[in-house]
Amino acid sequence: MKEIALPQMPSQAPKATTTSWLARWNWDEIIARAVLACVLVALFLFLLAPMCAILANAVLDRDGHFVGLAHFAAYIRTPSLLQSARNSVMLAASVVGISVPLAFVFAYALTRSTLPAPLKAVFRLIALIPLLAPSLLSAISFVQWFGNQGVLKPLLGGASIYGARGIIIAEVYNTFPHALMILVTALSLADGRLYEAASALGASTRRKFFSVTLPSCKYGLISAATVTFTYVISDFGAPKVIGGDFNVLSIDVFKQVIGQQNFSMGAVVGVLLLVPSVLSFMIDAVVRRKLRAQLTARSVPYVPKPNAWANALLGGYCMLVCALLLAVVGMAIYTSLIKLWPYDLTLGLQNYHIVLFESDMASAYKNSLVLATATALSGSLIVFTGAYLIEKTRNLGLMRPVMHFLAVLSMAVPGLVLGLGYVIFFNHPSNPLNFLYNTMILVIQSTIIHYYTSSHLTAITALKQIDNEFEAVSASLKVPQWRTFLRVTLPVCLPAVLDIARYYFVVSMSTLSCVIFLYTPETILASVAIMHMDDAGDIGPAAALASLIVLTSTAICVVYALCTRVLLRRTQGWRDLARH
Repeated sequence: MKEIALPQMPSQAPKATTTSWLARWNWDEIIARAVLACVLVALFLFLLAPMCAILANAVLDRDGHFVGLAHFAAYIRTPSLLQSARNSVMLAASVVGISVPLAFVFAYALTRSTLPAPLKAVFRLIALIPLLAPSLLSAISFVQWFGNQGVLKPLLGGASIYGARGIIIAEVYNTFPHALMILVTALSLADGRLYEAASALGASTRRKFFSVTLPSCKYGLISAATVTFTYVISDFGAPKVIGGDFNVLSIDVFKQVIGQQNFSMGAVVGVLLLVPSVLSFMIDAVVRRKLRAQLTARSVPYVPKPNAWANALLGGYCMLVCALLLAVVGMAIYTSLIKLWPYDLTLGLQNYHIVLFESDMASAYKNSLVLATATALSGSLIVFTGAYLIEKTRNLGLMRPVMHFLAVLSMAVPGLVLGLGYVIFFNHPSNPLNFLYNTMILVIQSTIIHYYTSSHLTAITALKQIDNEFEAVSASLKVPQWRTFLRVTLPVCLPAVLDIARYYFVVSMSTLSCVIFLYTPETILASVAIMHMDDAGDIGPAAALASLIVLTSTAICVVYALCTRVLLRRTQGWRDLARH
């Protein structure tokens, strides 16, 4: 009788089955998918949903009734609005035709000449200064140089700087560093074997340039042109300050939404503003894929040969461009230091005192610091975590392509369109996220999304340099994925993470188009305050606040360079060992 214990077996079998089922769970992958799902939800809510809201609002009237393409037909029938679209395309094409060739010659001097390396570093540093300034600064500076009371107004004869001429000059200044960075990369990828073969065949220097150099960097030229075109089409700051009565699409969006409270027509203009940006984005995506196929394993780096005449000409050109770039920033700083242009040129710090102590602009500057700091910290964390999960997590299925598509989609969305989408989507009474409207949290989130693509691509590039064997070995040793991430991946990719944080800080200090519809008196930013002061005729304080943005971003870049040298020495020591 003691051997009969069968009734106990059924109660133990399910327990064993449950235990083995739980043992098969890979908790690292579950947690990774959950975190990635949170990032995907954020991109859906803060990028895709606002875009859908704009598209929906473009076909609805003010009462929410479907009207189809009636608003688009009304836009086409309005000559002034249709002319704005033509003006925007004309301006963008003109800036591309000027900025890209100027940047190409500068990039050629940095990559294909034998100028001293320290001199090249100085040239490159000065050429990137426009990235640190809001687009309003260049417009204000050119008004001081060539405006009605400008120093160099006689050089224009009877022409006026206000209008298309002024916008083109200001946008060339703003887009020059963007085109330069792309072209420097394109010219750095040259295959030295092509030049050796051309020399062996007796080709002249001119023939080598047109037969080898230009074809090898044609994709870089196309990419630089598309980026420049998109920037000019969507920029709001320069046309607002120096455009005069010359209307463009970005100004029309502002007028329809802020001036007339016509969100339906504003959405229509936003859709039209989105079209060239999406087309440029698609062209750039195709170009980037072909660009990566230019170098092969057999390629050899191109080493330029010394040429005294070429060095002299290219060095002189770079000095001239750098002098012009410094003149723009210098005029803004000079304007901020004088008492009243052009009647009282006494130097002093009264404009800075007004900005920081005698007006509410101090709160705008502090808000920009808060925005930049919060965006740099949270943005770099979100971007790098999302990039790590889609790059290093296995068996993601559709999550990987969807995540990558949303991550690069923000590049195609102009800041004004994204900001308008936030107004329409988050201000809707039935939206449960309505509580975020008119808060700094939404401003921070919009800035993260607006500049997400560049940061995401930086993180992906860094992560692709790490072999997936690290994760495979960690998994075989039962090491949690988060520990591998903190002890291996993050230290190795620390330079990229710090670059992302610095990028987010700099662009957050100068952003305008994305936040122009989202600020409140409590969350007003320095870039918005500059626009208001310029409208009111307070050029001195406006220049002072713009100069503060440049000085702050410059200081952060210097601190970044000093601090990262110490941090990288502690976390990247293996690189020095690898070299030796």
